[in-house]
Amino acid sequence: MRNAMKYVIVGSGNISNTYLRAVEHIEGSTIVGCISRRGRTPQAAGDLPCWPDLSAVDRDYDAVIVATPNGLHHQSAIQAAEAGKHVLVEKPLEITLSAADRMIASAEAAGVVLAVAYQRRTRPDNMALKALLESGALGKRYSVDVSCRFWRDQAYYDSADYRGGYAIDGGGVFIQQGAHHIDNYLWLFGMPVSVTSELATFAHQMEAEDHGAAIFRHADGMIGTFVASTCARPGFSARLEFSCEKGSFTVTDDRITQWYIDGIDNPSEGLPETRSEGAHSAVVTDTFGHQAILRDFANAVVSGAAPLCSGRDARRATELVLQIYKRRVE
Repeated sequence: MRNAMKYVIVGSGNISNTYLRAVEHIEGSTIVGCISRRGRTPQAAGDLPCWPDLSAVDRDYDAVIVATPNGLHHQSAIQAAEAGKHVLVEKPLEITLSAADRMIASAEAAGVVLAVAYQRRTRPDNMALKALLESGALGKRYSVDVSCRFWRDQAYYDSADYRGGYAIDGGGVFIQQGAHHIDNYLWLFGMPVSVTSELATFAHQMEAEDHGAAIFRHADGMIGTFVASTCARPGFSARLEFSCEKGSFTVTDDRITQWYIDGIDNPSEGLPETRSEGAHSAVVTDTFGHQAILRDFANAVVSGAAPLCSGRDARRATELVLQIYKRRVE
């Protein structure tokens, strides 16, 4: 089959199970085995073989899915690229720009695809808004306000010693739970020219922030605000509110829920509805977005087209988070 792919998945945590379930819906594609330093096979892997390192893989494969902790992404991504294998990385690309740049350079030198799973870009309403914003049809931009008020209990941060720390996770809520929304912000509105932020740790025993707020200023004068939290019990839907010359709209969990734009019909009408998760749990059961990312990735490998989110593109999300952190993890 034209876009059939054979994958090795690197990592054995919750998100590995999401990819294993997602690949089941991709006709012709398979996961041939897993990599786990501890020899722990993901729950959804069944009787798939498990190797300690990519160098031990004894089956044919086309690409790796990197689903290790954030600050370890570069290790297997670079190893795979140097072996001539394509690379799909779970968000974020990496936690430092130097590691991200090494990943990008390795993939480009090897001529392989490097893509990142920022699957909010695949949501139909977000794609429709992207087209409208790029067309200039909404006129002058005024403001955009993003609220990611989620909840994680202490058990989540206690489940692994790296969680909520700078060395491996790269930080707290902005680099982890808020990363998808940071990428979506950048995809829709571009990189700000200035960033101001305040961070705090309120409800958890952890090194990094569990709550914070950032203010973005853009070259055209637009002001953005971004609030991210894992101490907003019980966890609330992610919300984006945008105001411009033609009016305003609101997006709730990737669905346009309010539309007051003069002369333009709500582009959400007739689009398929999707289910969003993450407000109160790290477990991802809806694989719609990951299926879309996998199909896009396979198409990029086969056709040579750019993936929906390339390594270079995903680097911007890490860069913006580091600015929010005042580059404290560089």
